[in-house]
Amino acid sequence: MAKPNYAFAKRQRELEKKRKKEEKQLGRKEPGQEQEPAPSPAGMPAPAAGMPAAPEPK
Repeated sequence: MAKPNYAFAKRQRELEKKRKKEEKQLGRKEPGQEQEPAPSPAGMPAPAAGMPAAPEPK
């Protein structure tokens, strides 16, 4: 039976804590900014990142 790798598990926990701490710091640096993107000039919400825009009807 394989032995548990405690050093690896500890390192993974430390990296997760560091990542969460950095995310929290980023949230504190910019408290005045809105979380939602601003609407586009046409009044329609902007398409999500990675999603292609719908073709315009002819």
